[in-house]
Amino acid sequence: MGKENCTIATEFILLGLSDVPELRVFLFMLFLLVYGVTVLGNVGMIALIQLSSRLHTPMYFFLSHLSFVDYCYSTIIVPKMLANIVNEDKTISFLGCAVQFYLFCTCVVTEVFLLAVMAYDRFVAICNPLLYMVTMSRTLCVELVSCCYLGGTVCSLIHLCLALEITSYRSNVINHFFCDLPPLLSLACSDVSMNELLLYIVATFNEIITIVLILTSYLFILITILRMHSAEGRRKAFSTCASHLTAIVVFHGTILFTYCRPSTGNSTDTDKVATVFYTVVIPMLNPLIYSVRNKDVKEALRKVVGSKIFSLRIYS
Repeated sequence: MGKENCTIATEFILLGLSDVPELRVFLFMLFLLVYGVTVLGNVGMIALIQLSSRLHTPMYFFLSHLSFVDYCYSTIIVPKMLANIVNEDKTISFLGCAVQFYLFCTCVVTEVFLLAVMAYDRFVAICNPLLYMVTMSRTLCVELVSCCYLGGTVCSLIHLCLALEITSYRSNVINHFFCDLPPLLSLACSDVSMNELLLYIVATFNEIITIVLILTSYLFILITILRMHSAEGRRKAFSTCASHLTAIVVFHGTILFTYCRPSTGNSTDTDKVATVFYTVVIPMLNPLIYSVRNKDVKEALRKVVGSKIFSLRIYS
């Protein structure tokens, strides 16, 4: 691509999911509904954990931060996506694009680390139940969560700094519904092989480290469960891990498909679908996964709702 066709971008145009006008209303209503459930589910989970004393344990401390991260990166992506569906003007400023990518990347990498920390928490709870509250002290939990946020911040800052060094683009039209890095790099006039290589290496490294930690934790958990003499004890142990394993498989599967493979240059429809899944659908599913099969959460919800209804009757 010649230099004469390259320009300095001050804004970008996000093509979105579909250019078919007939789908606008359907897509808007669908994603508005999903986003509403996401906000209600994640904010409700955070509030429930704060209000219910029975949920003041390390497991739910980590879950509250998972809900916070899910809420954040869904909010970073979906409102702008909804606005672009109904508006003819689909532009986003260069600064807005950089900020959106940075915040989104921070949240996603933080969630990758959080899921690994939650696997370690389940390992301690099942393999060393008598020492669980001592080992998973409040101080350690805060330190682990802080490391997750720090890891997410550092990784996204590295990618952002390299992306900001790109001086010109052959087009300002991004074939995506938000400012993700791969479709942005495909528009660059300069050599971005280092950016693409670093994206692949960092994403793959994070995935390998966290998946190894998760698999190791669950290997020891499985061994411990199989050694249990009580069928009820095995059932309860499996039940406490089922929700977390479901969340891990769904989230890591889409991340591996999207980022841990060589770049194809352009954002295909398949890439968009995979990205929609973990940016829009997974943040909605996580609070449902952790509540539907969780007796503690359902019992805590009953007590909180029951106490609120009782209070309203007294004051009415």
